[in-house]
Amino acid sequence: MEIIVCVKQVPGTSEVEVDPVTGVLKRDGVASKMNPYDLFALEAAFALTEQYGGTVQTLTMGPPQAKDVLLETLYMGAERGTVLSDRKFAGADVAATSYTIKCGIENIGAYDLILCGKQTTDGDTAQVGPEMAARLGLEHASNVLSIQEVKDGYITVIVDLEDRRQTQRMELPCLLCMEKDANTPRLPSYKRKCKVQPAQLRTCSAADLGTLDENKCGLKGSPTQVERIFPPKKNTDKTLHTGTPEALSNILCEALAARKLL
Repeated sequence: MEIIVCVKQVPGTSEVEVDPVTGVLKRDGVASKMNPYDLFALEAAFALTEQYGGTVQTLTMGPPQAKDVLLETLYMGAERGTVLSDRKFAGADVAATSYTIKCGIENIGAYDLILCGKQTTDGDTAQVGPEMAARLGLEHASNVLSIQEVKDGYITVIVDLEDRRQTQRMELPCLLCMEKDANTPRLPSYKRKCKVQPAQLRTCSAADLGTLDENKCGLKGSPTQVERIFPPKKNTDKTLHTGTPEALSNILCEALAARKLL
């Protein structure tokens, strides 16, 4: 199987600043890490290739430092990695992001399966994966808990529908968005790190993606714009009360009523 795993570099801390003009996160100089949900997608890909054969390559979009998460995927077992990096991609919303990554996938070539994390911890929209599938004309499944089997050109998965679990069978190629705790992700290997070659990692700009329409990328190609975004104010105020359960419940009710929460 030829598998492409889409990953993302996200802030490694909640202490991030927001650009007051563009309304996007300031990522320069901020400690970063791989999006946690993507680790489950990676592990699913490695397990499939170990069982059925094939290769895993990874893809991300972001500033030049996003290549760090691709290097991590190589240390875990991916064969190649591609980072889509260009100032023209900056400020993209869900639509522009899914379009750009779709062009990156087409640039990579043939594949049997695309895997993504269910969502990212910085955006939390859980929409990029399904939109990519729509743009690529693929069947897709979100909230995938496990992959059961691949047989005769079809893949069978278990999907979490909140109130029930559904077994879903789809024709390959398709796109799956993996749920958290779907597996136990492996750790990067020092031996693999020592064997990684520069040729395994490449960077693609807008000019390198021949089919890409620059009017559909970045802020220019984003139909949604953020009017205002700001970090929530921290409130560490607290009041300690002691007394009987009845007295404490009355105090709580009075406090809630004073705040018009009751």
